Amino acid sequence: MRASKNYVGQYLLTVGSGVVMVVALAMVFLYAPREAVMGDVQRIFYFHVASAWVGFFGFFVTFLAGVAYLISGQRRWDALALSSVEVGLTFITMTVVTGSLWAKPAWGTYWTWEPRLTISAVQLLIYVAYLMLRGSVEGAEQRARLASVYGIVAFVTVPLSWFAIRWWRTIHPDVLTGGDRMAIAPRMIHTLVVSIGAFTLLYATLLSLRMDLESMRDKLSRVRLKLERRSRL
Repeated sequence: MRASKNYVGQYLLTVGSGVVMVVALAMVFLYAPREAVMGDVQRIFYFHVASAWVGFFGFFVTFLAGVAYLISGQRRWDALALSSVEVGLTFITMTVVTGSLWAKPAWGTYWTWEPRLTISAVQLLIYVAYLMLRGSVEGAEQRARLASVYGIVAFVTVPLSWFAIRWWRTIHPDVLTGGDRMAIAPRMIHTLVVSIGAFTLLYATLLSLRMDLESMRDKLSRVRLKLERRSRL
């Protein structure tokens, strides 16, 4: 019965995220106006900012799950932390890729080592290292503890990335004000909000599916352990 409810919930979440994503795409290409300075290439902005928000949120969930695991020691929090890092990394990778595609026509280069981009590159590597750490530790409990501490410390890259364009001189525009590089119209704000909502629902869908995979892996591990014990008797 519980599995059936989970299936229905995931089905509704998947359908809902798909519908909202279609609405977001329609708004990006049909509702949002053409930006006066950069033209149509500015439409990458909606995917770039939305994927960055979801990546940051995914790492925030990992931070909270790490704290919860260290307090309770429950496996579900460790599974949530791992799942959220994997999904968050997917969106942060999308952020870097879309940012590079946007930078080429805007700045004349795909990449420049300004503060915001440098922090983003370091952040990506730090969370890839999180997965490598988990793969290098054999004991489940020790692995979960180390990963929890690492995930908590690694989260410092999120506020660093967010405030980089406010603390240091940078060519990266401030998406809240547009700075001198992009004129923000009301319909652009509407489109951005819907895009962020669509990407957040997509994150929730992928996280739910990834948690299910982790649950099945735990069940398989328990079955293997039982078979090994029986073979020794």
